[in-house]
Amino acid sequence: MKQSSPFVFTTGVLGYPILFVLLIWVVFWFEIRFGISFNDFGVRPRDVKGLRGIIFSPFIHGDLKHLFNNTIPLFVLSMSLFYFYRRISWKVLLIGLLLTGILTWGIGRTANHIGASGIIYMLAAFLFFKGIFSKYYRLVALSLIVVFLYGGMLWYVTPINPEISWEGHLSGLISGFVLSLIYRTNIAKSPKYDWERPEYKEEEDLFMRHFDENGNFIERRFEIEEEDNTEDNSGITYRYFYKRSEENKE
Repeated sequence: MKQSSPFVFTTGVLGYPILFVLLIWVVFWFEIRFGISFNDFGVRPRDVKGLRGIIFSPFIHGDLKHLFNNTIPLFVLSMSLFYFYRRISWKVLLIGLLLTGILTWGIGRTANHIGASGIIYMLAAFLFFKGIFSKYYRLVALSLIVVFLYGGMLWYVTPINPEISWEGHLSGLISGFVLSLIYRTNIAKSPKYDWERPEYKEEEDLFMRHFDENGNFIERRFEIEEEDNTEDNSGITYRYFYKRSEENKE
């Protein structure tokens, strides 16, 4: 039986990432347009009121540079998630958002932690480790692409810049790794060809019988008998002969 591909392009692969990006830009535009600030809705560690930032903080950004730096990675990584892991994409995204926010709330400095960078680190870590664990060539290739594009982000999980929430980055990295372990057994399997199946017998394959064990073509004339035992044609035997045509010989 032919297996369906686990990778299917749907409108959601582009639609949801575009929606995420659009939301953070709309929030930023609203702040600029009406001269207000939503920074107080960020994650404020060990403050009960700061727990609301777990949900709201990914949509809040301090300035245009902060917003722009998060836009492209968020779009690319979320699109990769919805394409390669569509069956668990929403679980990963929602659980990752909550787990990243909770960890930031627990280990962060006393400040308002805002921005989607924690989610970006969560997605990058999940895509990387999940691909490595899968050992499936497409997903491993995705892991290598993530490292190539965003491997430099690893520096920012350390306190090298006091203006950057390295705690949020580290929380996202840990969350992505944990989720890749949780969904480690949920791995896409590549479809098997007929000759990869256990029941396949090479001697019964008419095409393969034209080649030796080294893959060299051999001229062979063989006969297959097939008996039709239906009521109308009882006892009739059909013979099929296969031989390389003379005109193809050199």
